[in-house]
Amino acid sequence: GPGNADDRALELLFAEAEKKGMKVNFHIEPYPGRSAESVKENLGYLIDKFKGSPALYRDADRDHLPMFYVYDSYLIPTEEWGSILRPDSPNTIRGTERDAVMIALYVNQKDKRLLTEGGFDGVYTYFATKGFTEGSTPENWKEVRDWTRSLGKLFIPSVGPGYDDLPIRPWNKKNYREREGGDYYSTMFESAIEARPDFISVTSFNEWHEGTQVEPAIPAKYGERQYKDYLPLKPDGYLDLTRKWVKEFETHQAGKE
Repeated sequence: GPGNADDRALELLFAEAEKKGMKVNFHIEPYPGRSAESVKENLGYLIDKFKGSPALYRDADRDHLPMFYVYDSYLIPTEEWGSILRPDSPNTIRGTERDAVMIALYVNQKDKRLLTEGGFDGVYTYFATKGFTEGSTPENWKEVRDWTRSLGKLFIPSVGPGYDDLPIRPWNKKNYREREGGDYYSTMFESAIEARPDFISVTSFNEWHEGTQVEPAIPAKYGERQYKDYLPLKPDGYLDLTRKWVKEFETHQAGKE
């Protein structure tokens, strides 16, 4: 919210992104009292605050609107989302200063209603664990892509370098995924590119407690916890892999045009 730690961090992030020529969009996670109406207020605040920044990502193919990912979007009833996202709703954001490209989390087929009835503009899959959900299973991505494209909507598969949240969730061994020296990340990126999506998202840059970070890392220990390094890769090995696969994706995208 306005003035809190996240708000202040965003100011710093945008300032640095402007210096580096990078773009920023938003990931809205659950918070106490989150509703479609409160998200509408969030959109208004964030768009108004950063609309003048060249670092605000705007989708050139969709009226240069900013983009918002909504994590756990299924927690809010589809009808509520429709009240702000459907263009025929009297309370809609469409065509107003709060309009945006809105991306819902796709967990399974139940979430299709978020697009067909809720008014979302696309879906993303978020989870770095292959097979954790229907959406995070690469074998399903082409089918989901075909479905979203038939609606004129976006499909954004999410890729990750592995998954290890055992230090905070020791019971969750089922969803542990070894990094395999970068092979897990590369294989997931390959599957995403083969699905011919509109975008690819990476989970995550620095979510260390779930073991999905790709930011530079060296061997380190904090208390009794030994943080995993990237050996045999270099400390910035996952940034190198990200760069490689982004270029590969861009080549495929150019070939589609």
